[in-house]
This record gives sequence, structure tokens and C-alpha cells, in this order.
Amino acid sequence: MNAFEILDGIYYAGVNDRVTSLFEGLWPLPYGVSYNAYVVKGDKTALMDSVNISMVNHLLTLLGTERIDYLVVHHMEPDHSGAIPELCHKFPEMKIVCNAKAAQMIRGFYGVDCPDRFITVKEGDTLDLGGGKLLRFYMTPMVHWPETMMTWMEDQRLLFSGDAFGSFGAVDGNPLDTISTDWSIRKMEMRRYYAAIVAKYSRPVQAALAKLKGLPVEYIASTHGPVWHERASQVVKIYDEMSSGKTRQGVVIAYGSMYGNTSAVAEIAARRLEERGIREIRVYDAGRADLSRILADIWKYKGLLIASPTYSMNIFPPVEALVKALEVRELKDRVTGVFGSYAWASAAARLLTERLTAMGLPPVSTVSMQLAMNDETAAEVKNLADMMADKILSSEA
Repeated sequence: MNAFEILDGIYYAGVNDRVTSLFEGLWPLPYGVSYNAYVVKGDKTALMDSVNISMVNHLLTLLGTERIDYLVVHHMEPDHSGAIPELCHKFPEMKIVCNAKAAQMIRGFYGVDCPDRFITVKEGDTLDLGGGKLLRFYMTPMVHWPETMMTWMEDQRLLFSGDAFGSFGAVDGNPLDTISTDWSIRKMEMRRYYAAIVAKYSRPVQAALAKLKGLPVEYIASTHGPVWHERASQVVKIYDEMSSGKTRQGVVIAYGSMYGNTSAVAEIAARRLEERGIREIRVYDAGRADLSRILADIWKYKGLLIASPTYSMNIFPPVEALVKALEVRELKDRVTGVFGSYAWASAAARLLTERLTAMGLPPVSTVSMQLAMNDETAAEVKNLADMMADKILSSEA
């Protein structure tokens, strides 16, 4: 077997995808992505998850002549389960270890419907591979599909976490974060992954974290990104912050602009916020910036100012896409402000205010501008920034 040994008898058998440009057909992958599988060898051998079907030959090459007795399925999304039919063919005696919901999905996705093939597990069940390799299963539904679960190895203090604690970005060389991980890049890719993929399911993430709280985790083996060891506790803390709604003192300004008038407002607001003591300010043109980057920073900071021109009596489409993404992810507990511009009929400011208010995020102020910037509108924008700064700074006191 040509796989990297993480701990005694535990191997990383993940594969890198540096070709796919969009994850789920939506999210840019500037650093690629990994599909992580693992092998646990005791007296019997378990493969922990599989890979995208396009990468199955890479996985089989890593496994070599290894006999696989069990395939443990933590999550059924096809980037992790796509190779199941090929593995069933390659290892006809292999048992699939999963929960009842995953078994139903395996039958539906891949037509694998032999009852003798499945070992169905539930909360707290164990599978003893022998040789000191005991797997204990925890159900973690909606992190981020209903069938998701995790596996804990107590003696090794290692958690196979499925998609939880994962990140975008291929694994460069050694999969352990102690050696090969650029933390500044990886932290952003992890936050971007959470905001894009997992954020809607923050309450189930909190439930999973509570369930796992007492475990002395030293290694986290996710299905995407590096194996966390050196930064395992830091990664858990970041997930806790993002899923619980904890924020930092900062503001995201997300705007759309066709001819530069609305973008000018964003610059005035950013300057005023800085003058008021807000040191972390992120300004994004929603029509050009990657949506997952905007979402990642929105999940990080307390303040959110959204600015849009009126476009065909509606919100400018890239800003509309952002607002929809926030609604889907059920954003809570932010200090918000709204700015809208128009030529002859105002709509964006009103619609943005209505949408944020319906989310439970009523703006501290809404400013509307007809045609172009003037001194009066600039003063109103500064006042909006002042009101946001006052509320953010007082909440952080």
C-alpha cells in the first residue's frame, strides 16, 4: 500500500483534484481540493470513506494489493461516495458500515442493494478491527446532510469527522498540518468552505460540537484538506465561533455598481468607519468578488453594510444573489446598514431594508441617493457609518 502513515496502522489515502475549477459547480477552487480517504489496519482493515468517481483509479493505486474488509461511510455526497460501486466490485467481500439513512442513499445513488453487504450502525455502536483499533460511531445529522456521522478512535485520540472541519485546497505533500500547511491560506479556505457549504447548518454543527466536547481529540481527519494535529484545537475553536455566531469587531461593505456612483458610497463609508475606530473593514464589489469570500468575512465580522443600485425596479442582481445566500444561511445577530441608489424610481434601498428586516436584521439606517453623490448624501452616508460604528463598538465593550 502506497499511502502515508499518520499514526501506527492509520494511513492517509486521499487524492488531490487540481483540475476542477468549481466545487459543487459554484465555488472557485484556486488551490484545488482534496478528497480524503483513510485506511485503518488492525487484524482487519477498514477504508474510511472513498473519493469522487473521477479519482477512483488514484485511490486504488494507493490501496495496491491491500485487502479491504470494511468501508465506513461518513457522508454520502458523491465527492466522497462516488467510488462505492467500483470498490464493491474490487472487494466483493467488503462490508459497508454506515447508518440507516446512508444505506438508503447508497441503494438510491448506486443500486447497491445486497442486505448482506451492509452493517448498519447507530449512536455509540463500535466496530473492533482488532490490534487495538476500535471504531466508535457518533451520529451528526445535518453536518451537512441528514446521514452524516463521525468515527472516534479513543486510543489514538483521532476523529474521522466527515466534511466537518474540512477546507478547500489540495494537500501539498505531507497531509499533516504540522509540516505542509500555509496557515494563513488554509484558514481562509476553511472559513470559505464553512460559509459556502456548512453555514446553513450551524445549529446542527453546534449540537455535534456539544456531543464531541468531552473527547480528547488530538487528530482530526476530515474528508477535505489536511489532517489537523498541531492546530486541531484552533480549528475546533474556529468552527465553534462560526457556528455559534461569535463575531469580531469589523465591517463588511458589499456593494454593486454599474457606473461608479454606488461604489463611491462604499469608499466614503469605509473611510468613516476607520475614522471611528473600526480597524477591520472588508470592501467587496459583489459583481466581481467571489461570493464565498464575501460570505466568509460576513460570518467573521459584526457589521454588514449592503449597497445596491436599483436595477429594473429590483436589487442589482449580484447583490440580490448575496442577499439570497444570507437568507438561505439564516444569518443572525449583525449590525446592518443599507444604501440604495436610483435614477428615476427608487426600489433597491426599500427592498434591501425589507429583506434584512425579515431576517431579523433591521438596518440601523437606510440611505437612498438619486443620480450621483453630493454633499448632502455624503453626510448621510457618514451618519450611517457613525450609527453602525456606535452600535458595533458598544456591543464589543
